[in-house]
Amino acid sequence: MTTQSSLLEQTEHTNRTQLLPMMIIGGLFFLFGFITWLNGSLIPFLQMVCDLNHIEAYMVTLVFYIAYTVMALPSAKILQIFSYKHGMSFGLGTMAFGALLFIPAAQIQAYWLFLVALFTLGSGLTLLQTAANPYIVLIGSKDTAAVRISIMGILNKSAGVVAPLLFSAIVFSDIANFSPEALAQLNSIQKQLQLQELANRLITPYFVMAIALAILAALIMLAPLPDIEQPKTSNNSESKSVLQFPHLVLGVIALFFYIGAEVIAGDTIGLYGKEQGVLQFAELTSYTMGFMVLGYVLGIVLIPRFFSQQQALIFSALSGCVFSLGIILIEPQQTAIANVVLFWLADNSFPDTVLFVALLGLSNALVWPTIWPMALANLGDKTQTGAALLIMGISGGALLPLVYGVFAEYTGNAQQAYYLLIPCYAFILYYALIGHKLTSWRK
Repeated sequence: MTTQSSLLEQTEHTNRTQLLPMMIIGGLFFLFGFITWLNGSLIPFLQMVCDLNHIEAYMVTLVFYIAYTVMALPSAKILQIFSYKHGMSFGLGTMAFGALLFIPAAQIQAYWLFLVALFTLGSGLTLLQTAANPYIVLIGSKDTAAVRISIMGILNKSAGVVAPLLFSAIVFSDIANFSPEALAQLNSIQKQLQLQELANRLITPYFVMAIALAILAALIMLAPLPDIEQPKTSNNSESKSVLQFPHLVLGVIALFFYIGAEVIAGDTIGLYGKEQGVLQFAELTSYTMGFMVLGYVLGIVLIPRFFSQQQALIFSALSGCVFSLGIILIEPQQTAIANVVLFWLADNSFPDTVLFVALLGLSNALVWPTIWPMALANLGDKTQTGAALLIMGISGGALLPLVYGVFAEYTGNAQQAYYLLIPCYAFILYYALIGHKLTSWRK
C-alpha cells in the first residue's frame, strides 16, 4: 500500500514538473504556427504588391524554409554550448529582428528585402525548433511523445487558423479595390500609389510582432525551464556516426517529403483558390490548418489507446495519397462535396479540388508527431545532432513548393502540379512500414 501511494505521489510530481514547461513550450509552438502560416496569405499578397509570377511567389517558401537547412547544425552547436532555454531565447531575438525588416521592405516595396526578412525569421525559428522539439520529446515517456507533440501541434495549427484570418481582416479588408480589374482602370502612378497603400498595411502588424518577440525572448530567459538530461549512449552506438542510424536518416528524408507536402497544402491553397475564383482566398490556409487541428485532436484521443504511432503514420500516408488524387482527378468547379463538408462557407462556388487541398491538413497532422520519436529512438548523446538533422528535413518546405510553382508556371495547370504530392506520401508510407525499423544499413 505504501509502495502504491509512493508511486502515485511520484507520478503526480512528474506531471506537475512537466506541466509548466509544456505550457511555456506550447506558447512557443503557437508562435511557430502564427509566423509560419502567415506565408500562405503573404504569397498572394506579395504577388500583388511586387507583381510576381508563380515561381517568384513561391520563392517566399524557398527562402523561409531553406533557413532550416543552413542554420540547423549551427543551432545544434549553440544548444551544446549553452542550453535549450538560451537557444529558445536567442531564436526569439533573431525572429524579432526579422520582423523589423518587414517595415523597410514594405516602405520601399523591395521584394529582395522581403526575402531577407523571411530568411531571418526562418533562421530564428530554426534555433527555436531545434531546441523545442527534442525538449518536448525527451521531457516525458517516449511512448506518449506523439501525444505531447500532438498537443503542441494543436497550438501550432490553431495559430495557423487564426493568422490568415487576422491577416485577411487587417490587410485585405477591401480586397475588391486591389483586384486586377480595379487596378487595370488606374494609370501607372495611381496603380503604384494604390499598391504602396496596400504594402504599408504590413508595417504596424510586423512592428507589433517584433515587440512581442523581443518581450518573449526576455521572458524565456527568466522562465523556470528545467534543463533536461540527454539520454545515455548505448554500448552499440558509442562509436557510431549519427549517419549510421538508418531510422534517423530515413526519418530526415520522410520529414523532407512531409514538410514539402504540408507547405504545398498550406501555402499554395490561397493562390490556387484565387485562380479558381474563390473570393476569400486569403483565408484558405485557415481551412487546411483547421483540418490539421482536427487530426491532432484525433491523435491525442486515439494514440496509444487504440492506435500505435506506426499505425497513425500509415493512415496519414494512405489518406494523403487519396486526397491528392482527389485534387488531381476531380473537375475544378465541382462543388457538391465542398458544399456538404464546408457548409458554413458563404461562397457556394468553393470547388471540391480546393477542399481536397484543405483535407490534406488531416493527413499531415500526425506525420510530424510520429516521425520524431521514431527517428530519435536510441540515439543517446547524439540526440541533439539527430534533432538538427531532422530540422534540416524542413528544407522540403523550401524546395518542393518551388518545384510545384515551376510546374504550375510552365504547364499553366496548377491542378496537375499536385501530382508532386504522390511520391511524398509514398515515401512516408515506406518509412511507416519499413524504414523506421531499420537498425543497420547492412542486411
